[in-house]
Amino acid sequence: MDKNIVKTYWKGDMTFESSNPGGGLVMDASKEIGGNEDGLRPKAMMLSSLAGCSGIDIAMLLKKMKVEIDTFDIIIEAELTDEHPRFYHKVACEYNFYGNDLNKKKIQRIVDLSVDKYCGVMEMFRQFAEVTIAIKYHNS
Repeated sequence: MDKNIVKTYWKGDMTFESSNPGGGLVMDASKEIGGNEDGLRPKAMMLSSLAGCSGIDIAMLLKKMKVEIDTFDIIIEAELTDEHPRFYHKVACEYNFYGNDLNKKKIQRIVDLSVDKYCGVMEMFRQFAEVTIAIKYHNS
């Protein structure tokens, strides 16, 4: 069974430094709750993790399926509950693909594979949030 281990150190105020199997990062809070805004926000990092996990799947599948694009991006917009503990209850994932003569059928299949089969972070989000998916195609 695979497992990840991270170690997080308090650096004072609301700042923390965290190890990760691929490197490290700094987290902090907004000034309105006592932070210095010197690092990433933990909840927003969850959204980055979702985009990164699905993005890695898509990059691998584009290569494997020999689909040509110029680039792509993923925009995640999430809504927090009003009550504490505040968590994301609605998450919208927008996949934007850029290029000429995009193979929309293959790109749709690639996104579906990531969203429905391979992205473990997406599956985790589905356990607590309503997740919607949109794909947009743009000529370069």
